[in-house]
Amino acid sequence: MTRSELISKLSKINPQLYQQDLEKVVVTIFDEIMSALARGDRVELRGFGTFSVKTREARLARNPRTGESVKVKPKATPAFRMGKELRERLNSK
Repeated sequence: MTRSELISKLSKINPQLYQQDLEKVVVTIFDEIMSALARGDRVELRGFGTFSVKTREARLARNPRTGESVKVKPKATPAFRMGKELRERLNSK
């Protein structure tokens, strides 16, 4: 599901709300999640899951094309752990 599909679905469920207002709400929610992760905070959406930031250590990798050793800098990556309700819903089929 894309962001625009989510907004369309929400507008069908809530016909009394303007689509542009729903778009602002969805964009604001995603922006707040990204901002929290950028600060290093954890975001928990009960029943859905938890977003957090994991740090990958610096390492020595190998360029597959040339075989040359390459230093890879440490980096932060987002991580997601699904919640109990989501896990149960996915595995109920």
